[in-house]
Amino acid sequence: MRPTVSKYDISASIEKKSVFVFVSDLHGCDNEPIYEILRSVDHDAILVGGDFVHDEKNYKRGIEFLKKISENKKCYVCLGNHDSCFPGDIRGVVKECGATLLDNSHVDFNGVKLAGLTSGEFYMPDMIPDTRWLEDFSKLDGFKLLLCHRPEYYQKYVKKLSIDLTVSGHAHGGQWRIFDRGIYAPGQGIFPKYTSGFYENRLIVGRGLGNPHIIPRINNRPEILVISITPEGKEEPK
Repeated sequence: MRPTVSKYDISASIEKKSVFVFVSDLHGCDNEPIYEILRSVDHDAILVGGDFVHDEKNYKRGIEFLKKISENKKCYVCLGNHDSCFPGDIRGVVKECGATLLDNSHVDFNGVKLAGLTSGEFYMPDMIPDTRWLEDFSKLDGFKLLLCHRPEYYQKYVKKLSIDLTVSGHAHGGQWRIFDRGIYAPGQGIFPKYTSGFYENRLIVGRGLGNPHIIPRINNRPEILVISITPEGKEEPK
C-alpha cells in the first residue's frame, strides 16, 4: 500500500526555513514507495523515528534504507524499541550507513536544536528514558525539536518541559482506525490517546510505514510526514 503524505507547517523564532521528512516503523517494509515519495518532496533532511529494524532476522531492508537515503541528504536517527533486537552494534551500523545517530543527544540544524530520545528496549518496555539528559536539553535556547519514538513518553516525561515540538511513531496509527480513532497501540493499550496527528500544538504522531503484526491495518494507510519549520511572520503559501 502506497504511503500517504501528511504535511505540517510550524512557525518558530528561527531565521531560516527547514523542511524535514519524518519516517518511522519500517519493520522490513518495501522501501521503493518511500524512495519514490522522497524524490518528489523538496526537503532538507530526513528524520528516522525508530524501528527501522524489526527483529534479529528482519533488518536488512532497514539498513539498506538508511544507507540509501544518507547518500544525498542529511539523515538523523533516533532508536526505537525494536532496534534493540538487532544482532550486533546497532549504533555502529547507523554511523556506518552515513546517518547521524541522536542517542540522547542533539545537533544544531539551521537554527533548530534537533534531538533524539532513545526508547526503552524491546525486552524492557517499562524502561525509563534518560530524564536527566531530557531536562538538560529542554533548557537550551532556541527552537527544540525532539524525536521520541514512543508517544506515551510525551505525557509522562516531555509535556512538562520546555520542548517546542516532539515527533513520534510507535503507535502504528492504532492498527485499526474507526471514526478516525485508533483501537490499540503498544504502550498505550485500548483506545490510545496518541496515534495519529497533531496534539496540543506540541506533539506530532506518525502512523508509520510497516506492519509488525499479523493483524492487518484497517482504515490506516502507512504515512510519511513532511514538517516545515518556518520563521515567524513568513507563513507557507497555501
